[in-house]
Amino acid sequence: MTFLWLLAGAALAAALVAWRQARATARRLDQLTQMYWELRYQHGELRVKVQRLSGEPPPAVQAADDGPPPGFVPLSSLKR
Repeated sequence: MTFLWLLAGAALAAALVAWRQARATARRLDQLTQMYWELRYQHGELRVKVQRLSGEPPPAVQAADDGPPPGFVPLSSLKR
């Protein structure tokens, strides 16, 4: 009976360690995701600044009301 209690205690301790590690990994992933999006934003800002300084025209931005993208097939055309 004592062996079962020791086994249960060891399993509980292992579960707690795994839980703490999973929480730390989730926090780290959140930090890395935040850093990724900040760097991506900064990269876009710097690219625009370089284009302004070099005199290149800014890239054309596709408006939302230009119509469907090429290759778009509406679902209503698939009905029989």
